[in-house]
Amino acid sequence: MAFTAKDVMTLREKSGAGMLDCKKALTDADGDMEKAAELLRERGIAKAVKKESRIAAEGAVGAYVCPECGVGVLLEINCESDFVSAGEKFRGIVSSVAKVIAQDKPADLEALNECKIGGETVKEFITNNTAVIGEKISIRRFEIYETSGKIETYIHMGGKVGVMIDAVDFVQGAEETLHDIALQIAASKPGYVNEADVPAEVLAKEKEIMLVQMQNDPKNASKPREILEKIVAGKMGKFYSENCLMEQPFVKDDSLKVSQVIGNKFKVARFVRWEMGEGIEKRSEDLSEEVAKQVAAMKKN
Repeated sequence: MAFTAKDVMTLREKSGAGMLDCKKALTDADGDMEKAAELLRERGIAKAVKKESRIAAEGAVGAYVCPECGVGVLLEINCESDFVSAGEKFRGIVSSVAKVIAQDKPADLEALNECKIGGETVKEFITNNTAVIGEKISIRRFEIYETSGKIETYIHMGGKVGVMIDAVDFVQGAEETLHDIALQIAASKPGYVNEADVPAEVLAKEKEIMLVQMQNDPKNASKPREILEKIVAGKMGKFYSENCLMEQPFVKDDSLKVSQVIGNKFKVARFVRWEMGEGIEKRSEDLSEEVAKQVAAMKKN
């Protein structure tokens, strides 16, 4: 069965694959559009599998809030380059997966992979888009908040930092303040809401570090340990002001604590703050070396 240039364009638009791939698929399928689409998918999946071992250290943190159902989602999906992560196609992938998470509320990544987007599973959706985009795509993590309060999200620098807050006892009209607190969390990186939330082992470790630092200072050489411990206890206020949201100086007016800014407008029940790619070992490779590897691979084939 013959096919035309228009058929190639139609298949390209339908599949997202390249022109040459579409032409070859139509040739191999004897012009049958459906069979050609199936061939592209099969070949695309094969390409995607080859990319599974590559490092995906770029990407974006995205968010989605369903105000009607009181569900919020923070999600990180990774790819291999910032060029791809900034594209509309990739942003659409993040958005689609976030909405599925809010709808189905999977317990973990394994359960998420089995959720459906359209007529395919999330795993198939990611694999097929890996083939279309040409880079490894992987869902790294997600967080779901269900609340009777109000959820606020903030995405900074196009997905480099993401924040989600669960605010309870929310007073209508305090939306701007809640948004400011999301900005606060993004900028100041608190680890806890209040002093009471800091685990005892974290406090003990911090105090021990301070004590060793003071003991190593010649000015404190003659001071007994119990005196140094009292000094350390007095210094813990600085730790709290750096690590506890309610004790931090407000980023827009450092004469105020965050707790003073919030007042009785709402209570921060919990929050999550992610930086895209934190903890992932990024590949550092010279561009000329990468090109040389690709040329060598082509010669072998």
